[in-house]
Order: sequence, then structure tokens, then C-alpha cells
Amino acid sequence: MDFASFIGIISGIALIIGAIFLGSDDLTIFINVPGIMIVIGGTIAATLLTFQFKDTIAALRAMFIVFAQDKQDPQAMIATMLQLTKIARREGLVALSRVEADSPFLKRALGMASDASDEEYIRNTLQADIDSLKMRHYVIQDVFKKMGTYAPAFGMLGTLIGLIQMLSQLDDPETIGPSMAVALLTTFYGSLLATVIFNPIAGKLKARTILEIQTLEIIRDGTISLLGSNNYLAVYERLSSYVPAHQRKPAGFGE
Repeated sequence: MDFASFIGIISGIALIIGAIFLGSDDLTIFINVPGIMIVIGGTIAATLLTFQFKDTIAALRAMFIVFAQDKQDPQAMIATMLQLTKIARREGLVALSRVEADSPFLKRALGMASDASDEEYIRNTLQADIDSLKMRHYVIQDVFKKMGTYAPAFGMLGTLIGLIQMLSQLDDPETIGPSMAVALLTTFYGSLLATVIFNPIAGKLKARTILEIQTLEIIRDGTISLLGSNNYLAVYERLSSYVPAHQRKPAGFGE
């Protein structure tokens, strides 16, 4: 589990509930079923209107990825590519086709390298895969960004509905206060969903995408390096540029 995501959402909700308790002992005043229906129902409806159904479902599934431990490790991939450099130098490029790889992207790259494919062909093919992944992930991120925009908008819409209902009953002054509170609840719901759930999830998914793309680019450049030169130090220098200088491991760490 990604504890940063877990702690973030739990602490955010806990602080909001704690602040509510400090001002009132009655949490029921913050519950309004029609307001919840307007915000959640309206947000889902607008999202389905904006995106294809399959993209919306994929985005909802991606919510669970936010709480899963990220398995992407650029340093580990650099070490893997350096090990492959040793294999290619010792046994030749053909030996790369026999290497077991968990990553389909790496397996495909090694297959093209073992077939002695043209460097430009390998670069363009792998880059096309990376660009495709970027686009798929961008759509999923955009789903949550749009939901983070729609939720406060529907919250304001619910507030306007509540104000209209309140103004239609001005002949009874005692109902103005409670009616105003109910009207403002939808704005609260919309802002809560946007700031605590939708926008943070979009941000976390973007960070995960950046890390995954970085790993794929290491595979791409490492594979191309294998074609041009099997020099261990040259491959290390090329791939280590993906890691900040203060985090780089010594040149021999992949040996």
C-alpha cells in the first residue's frame, strides 16, 4: 500500500470532521440527501457526457492504483539495463532474446535488439508505445480533473436551487436560517470532493505516469545503447542522466 496516499486522504477527512466537531456536536446538520444527489449525480452525469464510458470506468478503476505501492524504480531499471549490457557484450545481441522480463515493453525492446533491427526503427517503435501510454494516462487523469471542476459547479447549482426555494418562503423569517444552511451544504459537498478526492487523485496519477514514462525511456535509450556500443561505462553515463545527480549510484552498481 502507498502510505502517503492513505495517510493523505485519511488525515484530510479527519481534520475536516474534527473541525466540524469543534464548531458543533451535531453532524446531522451537514447531511442533506438532495444536495448529495445533486453534486454526486450531476458530477457523474457530466463526466459521462464528457468522456467515453470505457474511459470513465478505467478512471474509476485507477482510483485503486493510487493506494497501491508504486513498482516503478528507475534505479532498478538502470541496473537491469547494465546487466543486459554485460550479457550482450559476453554472448552477443542474440542472447537478449532469451532473457526473461516481467515488463512487456522491455521484452519487446530486447526482441527487436536481438533481431538486429535498425536503430531508428527501434527508437520510433518504442517511442510510439510511450506516446500511446501518455495519451491513455492523460485521458484518465483528465477524467478526475474534470470531476474536480464539475463537483464545485454542481455544488453552486445546488446552492442556487436552495436559495430560490428559500426566497420563495420569505414570509416565514424563522425558516431563513435553516434554509440558508441547507442551501450552502451543496457547495460544501462539491468543494470537499474536489479538494480532498478528485484533484489529489489526478495529481497522484500524473506523478505515477511521469515515473512510468521515465522507466520506459530508460529501457528505450538502454536498448539503443546496446546496439551502438556494449561499453558498460558509456551505457551507465547515458542512463544515469535520468536520475538526479545526488541520487545516482556509483558506476559499478549494476555489475
